[in-house]
Amino acid sequence: MNMELSRRTLLKGVGVGLAGTALGAFGFGGIEAAYAKEIRAFKLVGTTETRNTCPYCSVACGVILYSKGDLKKGEKAEITHIEGDTDHPTNRGTLCPKGAALLDFVKSDTRLTKPQIRKPGANKFEDITWDEALDSIARHLKDDRDANFVAQNQDGVTVNRWTTTGFLAASATTNETAFLTYKVVRSAGMIVFDNQARV
Repeated sequence: MNMELSRRTLLKGVGVGLAGTALGAFGFGGIEAAYAKEIRAFKLVGTTETRNTCPYCSVACGVILYSKGDLKKGEKAEITHIEGDTDHPTNRGTLCPKGAALLDFVKSDTRLTKPQIRKPGANKFEDITWDEALDSIARHLKDDRDANFVAQNQDGVTVNRWTTTGFLAASATTNETAFLTYKVVRSAGMIVFDNQARV
């Protein structure tokens, strides 16, 4: 197809197109009003934004949790949306398939929200309070350390070892938390100390 187009015709066409675009951009004809009327409200309006770390693996990706409900007013906060944190240096806003499905993880019916214990001889777990759980853990640790602490080795050298209990640390923590965890575990004398990232 051979089309004859002069310079004058091209400039006229461009001018008409430019004028029409400019008039539309200035809001003539009610197009903008009709368009604005059809726009839905942003679904995260009125939510509280909280930054956190994804709980799945040792990569420690940053996530943003959006919740509705004001705790200061006595309302129950409910997470409505979870997305990757674009300001986080690890994942820059991206999430793996497990991280992208975190909302299902939070709202799962099978998710435990209270500590549980299965007493000796029992065939089922029962709920206990957080205070009971922490007191029980502390009591077991203290009893084991008292019974198995090695202050000196066979040659009389002070070693301060506690070899019968180990500690598995989280890898999705801050440097400060990791440092304090290391100090507490080593100060107690624990030799067996590992990280979630290596499991």
